[in-house]
Amino acid sequence: MAVRPGADPRLLEMVQQHRKDGILGVVTMRSEELFALARKSSLWPLTFGLACCAIEMISAGVSRYDIARLGMELFRASPRQADLLIVAGTLTWKMATALRWVYVQMPETKWVLA
Repeated sequence: MAVRPGADPRLLEMVQQHRKDGILGVVTMRSEELFALARKSSLWPLTFGLACCAIEMISAGVSRYDIARLGMELFRASPRQADLLIVAGTLTWKMATALRWVYVQMPETKWVLA
């Protein structure tokens, strides 16, 4: 089980216990604590829209769909501040170099969702 750097200390403690014992068992917590933990350890997405699919990705941030509940409402405009790259649309050879350039600028512990 991998944990992001800067994650909640309680989550790190649970993972270390899991590694030591070999089993995780049952974890109980209040739903408010779970949502707070999800917000604290949330991803900061960078949008990379290539086609009309980008409109649907952008609409996920409006109040009707409200991805703010998951702590992802802050779309980053700079790859140096983001840790999740969302590629919406079909990637062509022409745009591949631009996408690679953006990916290289992102700090370590980075993910890509296409």
